[in-house]
Amino acid sequence: MVVIMKHGFTPEQLDQAVQAMEAGGVRVMVSKGSETTILGAEGDAGGLNQETLAQLPGVERVMQVSEPYKKANRKYHPDDSVIDIGGVSIGGKKLAVIAGPCSVESEEQILEVAQSVRQSGAAALRGGAYKPRTSPYAFQGKGVEGVLLLDEARKAAGLPIVSELMSADQLPLFEEAVDVIQIGARNMQNFDLLKKVGRTNKPILLKRGLSSTIEEWLMSAEYIMAGGNPNVILCERGIRTFETYTRNTLDLSAVLAVKRQSHLPVVVDPSHACGKAWMVERMAMAAVAAGADGLIIEVHNNPSRALCDGAQSVTPDEFGAMMDKLRPLAACVGREL
Repeated sequence: MVVIMKHGFTPEQLDQAVQAMEAGGVRVMVSKGSETTILGAEGDAGGLNQETLAQLPGVERVMQVSEPYKKANRKYHPDDSVIDIGGVSIGGKKLAVIAGPCSVESEEQILEVAQSVRQSGAAALRGGAYKPRTSPYAFQGKGVEGVLLLDEARKAAGLPIVSELMSADQLPLFEEAVDVIQIGARNMQNFDLLKKVGRTNKPILLKRGLSSTIEEWLMSAEYIMAGGNPNVILCERGIRTFETYTRNTLDLSAVLAVKRQSHLPVVVDPSHACGKAWMVERMAMAAVAAGADGLIIEVHNNPSRALCDGAQSVTPDEFGAMMDKLRPLAACVGREL
């Protein structure tokens, strides 16, 4: 249930409405938007009387909310959220492009890629230090060394860094050395891990699970936000369908659906969605046209020799050419790149 206050309500009227809701046995989340102030009920709203609340002075109307997610719900928070990652905004008018290799392989590699994507206009650097792989014999990442190399690249290129957390044991290192903690598709419903990152203030980039519905995805965001961390960025990275030509099926309709249902920013990862480097540019353009707040692009300085996901990685030159095409497109849909 949400209580929508009238324009020009007084502080006393706001306090009265909050106290009336708390008396009904719920916690109250106050969301002050640019035009509207909303009081959201958290918990069991069965003890609230909708008609009584609607008659309180300063209250415009009362609405029932059927969705199980509350903090991530646009009805509770009507204005778009803008998440700051090391001085870069995700959401709002600015279109943010996060770029870098699937995995950190060496100091030379990550420094070269970081400098090249920065020169092309990337807002942040991504790189995997810990890699969840289907095969136990595949390259698993460089671990702590990879995180430290990312930190070097951040200092050299001046870009905030994004990297995937796989275990709560790694959280202290990530809190110290990483700007954005990524929760990968395979861990989207690792609820213990979601609870733990909910206790940090670090921005969390939450990838959609391989076969997860939009509601399940938003409920995972709710776990993080319920823990006290409002800084969640959603990432559509393709879902598993019957199609095998592409690595996954990019669900651009999810961008529109999520932005209607939630105030959280949404970025799109066309690299993992398609699995084919030659598709990435056009799918990135399609994502921008669909209203994505940002992109994640895999960039490698030598894709043919990449230790992970070389087939979906573009070269630094190809990334630069892509950015040149994205700028005028972003302007067409009211964004800046």
